[in-house]
Amino acid sequence: MISQENTFNIQELETIVRKDNISLWQDIDQTKKQQISQAIAPDTTINCIVYPETQAQLSTIVTCCAKNNWAILPCGNGSKVHWGGLMKVDRTTHKQGIIVVSSDRLNHLIEHAVGDLTVTVEAGMKYAELQETLAKAGQFLAIDPAYSETATIGGIIATADTGSLRQRYRGVRDMLLGISFVRSDGKIAKAGGRVVKNVAGYDLMKLFTGSYGTLGIISQVTLRVYPQQQASGTVVLVGEKNNIAKATHTLLSSALTPVAIDLLSTKLVEQLDLGKGVGLMVRFQSIIESVEEQSNQLLKVG
Repeated sequence: MISQENTFNIQELETIVRKDNISLWQDIDQTKKQQISQAIAPDTTINCIVYPETQAQLSTIVTCCAKNNWAILPCGNGSKVHWGGLMKVDRTTHKQGIIVVSSDRLNHLIEHAVGDLTVTVEAGMKYAELQETLAKAGQFLAIDPAYSETATIGGIIATADTGSLRQRYRGVRDMLLGISFVRSDGKIAKAGGRVVKNVAGYDLMKLFTGSYGTLGIISQVTLRVYPQQQASGTVVLVGEKNNIAKATHTLLSSALTPVAIDLLSTKLVEQLDLGKGVGLMVRFQSIIESVEEQSNQLLKVG
């Protein structure tokens, strides 16, 4: 049951976004509830989830929450909202519980500068959807995050979830060229720009990467993208841990240029039916001849 005080809160939020962009906690599906519940401390209550559709709406919502002293839990689609520390609200200062603010419907492509190898999107755009768009121009975003089908770009940046491609393309923070975000007082702030060679302002992009929504709510980002490679090949070496360690050392000190390197536990190796022992999974991407040659050289090391 919602108290009269909570009903007033909902009505105030309804002046900012449409009624169907606000979901009361008891009306949320069980899967979403489980996701969000993992991000909060026990005995912490959630009031509702609000879905702004524009940056202006997001700004106004945060301003409203700041004015009323309502606690905010920012998230995208919620796939990694449980990463990081648990959110706990002091009942003596925040009697309303938590307002979850989701960027899931803030999900538009702003600009794809194909020639400049950059793309500007809103934070709620799905990673999978962006990759499909970039693929049409023969480009891709060099990130391999967890929950790739449901993860949002804002969530990936907030959790610094680069994945295995870090080996070749470095981290998310190195691909982030520009950022817009909403501060805790509701003001919109920007840093960086939409071009690769941009030195304007403070480098807040690196600061926000991995900040888990604690510094502000990311609303829009500009990212560096790369041309798609002609071929891709993966080599898996399995063996005793000391031998795998030697193979890894040899690989890293060689002239080979893998785009991804992952160590596989003995349990995972068995689950994948790859044999017994520790696994080393290495991916190469380039022209066909290069992928084949590098794969053969690594197999000789194994």
